[in-house]
Amino acid sequence: MTQRQLAIAAGVPQSTVGRIETNRLNPTVDNFRHLLRATGQDLDLVPLAGADEDRTLIRDRLRMTPAGRARLAVQEARFAARLGSRPRARRS
Repeated sequence: MTQRQLAIAAGVPQSTVGRIETNRLNPTVDNFRHLLRATGQDLDLVPLAGADEDRTLIRDRLRMTPAGRARLAVQEARFAARLGSRPRARRS
């Protein structure tokens, strides 16, 4: 895609695309979103790792094979079922 094609698709001036491409201009969030959408992409904002969110377990699970994740899910379901079948302690 040429700068001109991108600019037309994004609805921004071609000079803006050229200045962004040569690091003479940092795009505004709106321009960045328009440029991304013109290429079939979108901008999603997600919390940074470690910012009120622990992604350690997610990363660990993604390193496992699908079969390993399935085995672990079965083990965790069995454990949860055992916990759910225990009588609850009464509160005074």
